[in-house]
Amino acid sequence: MTRVLILSWEYPPLIEGGLARHVRKLAENLAARGVEVHVLSRGGEEQPEELGRGVHIHRVREPTRPTDLGEFVAWVERMNADMLAAGVELGDRFDFDVVHGHDWLVATACHHLARRFDAPLVATIHATEHGRHQGWVDKHPQSHIHGVERWITNRADRVIACSFYMREQIADIFGIADERVEVIPNGIDPEDLPTPGWAELERLRGEFAEPGEKLVLLIGRLVYEKGFQLALEAMPRLIAAIPGTRFLVAGSGTHEHELRRQAVDLGLTDHGTFLGWIGDDVLHSLYRIADVCVVPSIYEPFGLVALEAMASNCPCIVSDTGGLREVVPHNEVGLRFRSRDPDSLGEMVERVLTDEPLRDRLIAEASEHVLRFDWADVAAQTAAIYGQLTPARSAASSDA
Repeated sequence: MTRVLILSWEYPPLIEGGLARHVRKLAENLAARGVEVHVLSRGGEEQPEELGRGVHIHRVREPTRPTDLGEFVAWVERMNADMLAAGVELGDRFDFDVVHGHDWLVATACHHLARRFDAPLVATIHATEHGRHQGWVDKHPQSHIHGVERWITNRADRVIACSFYMREQIADIFGIADERVEVIPNGIDPEDLPTPGWAELERLRGEFAEPGEKLVLLIGRLVYEKGFQLALEAMPRLIAAIPGTRFLVAGSGTHEHELRRQAVDLGLTDHGTFLGWIGDDVLHSLYRIADVCVVPSIYEPFGLVALEAMASNCPCIVSDTGGLREVVPHNEVGLRFRSRDPDSLGEMVERVLTDEPLRDRLIAEASEHVLRFDWADVAAQTAAIYGQLTPARSAASSDA
């Protein structure tokens, strides 16, 4: 049996973003395949060790993360030191065959632990600082984060990317041979998208739109690279074309204040709602009550929001960029608009809101399309990488 130590800076119930959900589903499905999975993450008041759904979870208690990015980098370094110490203790108890780290946030700890265990290192890169900042990584702290990403990807025995777009970016930016980067798309589990009763959905929709109005959903982290400013810029024209159209922004982030100010400047105050951060139960219900979900990202490694929308029978419109091109084939399961072009975005939204046969066809095709993104397949492909790397370790040990 393969025994793997997975490092992640977040793991449920501590959720900062999509990374926690990804690692949980991957870990649970690896365990279901017979891999002995240990996850080392940070925690708060949770038990330092527990077994959940076949996964051995080990938590290192850390103070609340700072919001200032400069302070956050120093905080990450301290977290890595604590994870390294905890990982060394785990290594005294368990003989790990593979170490698997997720993103730059745990790079130092996973690299040193892999070397200490004489185990192969797998690194999953979910996004890059270069991509998030459109290549502007010459100043601290972006330069530091970019450097850590380059360092860990060049030291990992195998790198995993969530899309072919990300594989090309990782290979080009960090100077890595394509064959060292494996593409394994993210997965989705329909059971994680519960469907409330119609009465509850009608009540929820009534909070944001009147009968007969159209509701445009924007959901995710409110940061510049997610492109919500483009969707807001398109709203006045859309409202003029389809009176009664409203928008709903669900999420929080560093760009929230600017987006709220933009909505005021565009005269949109009475045409939409900023919800802020909300829990998964309400968040997933929003897909069910919206007439269309827009993913206007400037930079998008994969596009999980689009996948969730399609799995929830919500028509999806995405920017023609990054991993979204792979997740949403144009005019088959959703529509794509020209990246960074609010006029193109508005045209696509208007098409979906006024063409009911198109809407119905997209929903039907998308419900089949999302079945391709199965967590069991993700786990199987990941376990295969572990299997490719562990024989090399065994051979090296026998030669020693």
